[in-house]
Amino acid sequence: MAEITAALVKELREKSGAGMMDCKKALTETGGDLEQAVDWLRKKGLSAAAKKSGRIAAEGLVAVASEGNKAAIVEVNAETDFVARNAQFQAYAGTVAKLALQSGDLETLQAAKYPDSGRNVQEELTHMVATIGENMSLRRLKQLSVPQGVVASYIHNAVAPNAGKIGVLVALESTGDAAKLNALGKQIAMHVAATNPQSVSAADLDPASVARERTVLEDQAKTSGRPPEVIAKMVEGRLRKFYEEVVLSEQVFVVDGETKVGRVVENAAKDIGAPIKLVGFVRFALGEGIEKKSEDFAAEVAAQLRA
Repeated sequence: MAEITAALVKELREKSGAGMMDCKKALTETGGDLEQAVDWLRKKGLSAAAKKSGRIAAEGLVAVASEGNKAAIVEVNAETDFVARNAQFQAYAGTVAKLALQSGDLETLQAAKYPDSGRNVQEELTHMVATIGENMSLRRLKQLSVPQGVVASYIHNAVAPNAGKIGVLVALESTGDAAKLNALGKQIAMHVAATNPQSVSAADLDPASVARERTVLEDQAKTSGRPPEVIAKMVEGRLRKFYEEVVLSEQVFVVDGETKVGRVVENAAKDIGAPIKLVGFVRFALGEGIEKKSEDFAAEVAAQLRA
């Protein structure tokens, strides 16, 4: 029996696209014979995962998990919405969100041990690709935490517990009552899901974004033919309007339709008798930024019939 070295496992992974533990098992079962190991993986359906890796995966789930004053959010993608309703896929997304509480970056999370499988998180995903038959990817994660207070969460269009199409985390730092803070945080998270702000405050906005907006507003104002001092006031007024559209603390709260979010937080602080700081938020919308290929279903069926 040939020695099953790390180099041999690596070579099999490159040839098959299967996970490390699956490759190691294949080599063990075949006495270290590389070609037989490839066939073993093919028979188990595990090498098929590599063939699916180039297909666009823009569906799936956004999942959240929380523990104490920390929360995490992840996006796990698949090719179709149908898979998002698969119990195995939902369980994976939920488990990975919990593991993300202890993993600060994607690489660490992918290498984390997946419970009761003998595989890591990425290898478990590869195993599911082979089992379910679609390309999948663990795309991103984010953590939020506060020294004191809560990190509230909200899932929009939930299809499973703590998993759906849009996920939001909102961090509130305070020594106030945790239940009241969590209720406030969830309302703000629902607001963030609806309005998609860019930052908590104007000071947090990307300077390049502000500069670009100012340039556009100046060019628009100059067409009015007004004096320079009037144009300057016009630009500042329109810039304030821009802040009201993209800055969370400046937006009108969707719950009551009249109070700015910053003032809502101030009023809540008076109610619970302790200062509240809106530290930050994270909003993941499923598939945002992924270029989705438009499919001609009739042409796809015709191509399969010709194959």
